Amino acid sequence: MNTEKAAVAEIKARGQLTIPKKIREMSHLEEGQVVSIIPVGDALIVVPKRLELDEARREIRKVLKAANMTVEELLEALKDEREGLYQETYGKISG
Repeated sequence: MNTEKAAVAEIKARGQLTIPKKIREMSHLEEGQVVSIIPVGDALIVVPKRLELDEARREIRKVLKAANMTVEELLEALKDEREGLYQETYGKISG
């Protein structure tokens, strides 16, 4: 586990708290990402929230739209990638 020194941040009027950049980078937290905040005694644990199925679908749609790709094109590309990886790993099947 990678540990760093504690950082100090101020809670703003509307309850907003900025997580210092160094900690965001170390924790792989990105803008717009949802986190869970878990109270443990006098401490708070902040962890990335796992995507639920509906959230995962929305994220996949965003990626497809940004790539200007259809679901069918994605599935075909995955099939091609899998076949290429198989050939690279195991070589051609002689028959």
